[in-house]
Amino acid sequence: MNITLSQAEKMIATAKEKATALDTKMNIAIVDAGANLVAFGRIDGAWLGSLDISIKKAKTARYFDMNTGIIGELSQPGESLFNIEHSNNGLITFPGGVPLKNATGAIIGAIGVSGSSVENDHAVAEAGSSAI
Repeated sequence: MNITLSQAEKMIATAKEKATALDTKMNIAIVDAGANLVAFGRIDGAWLGSLDISIKKAKTARYFDMNTGIIGELSQPGESLFNIEHSNNGLITFPGGVPLKNATGAIIGAIGVSGSSVENDHAVAEAGSSAI
């Protein structure tokens, strides 16, 4: 199973609403189960440097099927995944990436959000993921 374009577009719209409510400008990326980009939205004025980060957050969440913030905790010095961010042509290991599951719990993709604090990035990603 993969996320559909229709689902991805709905997620971007919901994430944009949350970003607006938080008064932030975000880049929002949706990848499918194979970590391929399905949809992308950039709120006018969002940082250009966050474009790549949002895509990498989505891919990181899909590669490891967990929130990127959890991977960040596990990748600290002395932890089991230390230096993992150097794999896979670069991972992003701070909050803002969330895996997406269908009704049966199967992973169908991931969302990645970047453009504000990691707390806001995660809140917007969670809001987007709740749209499906």
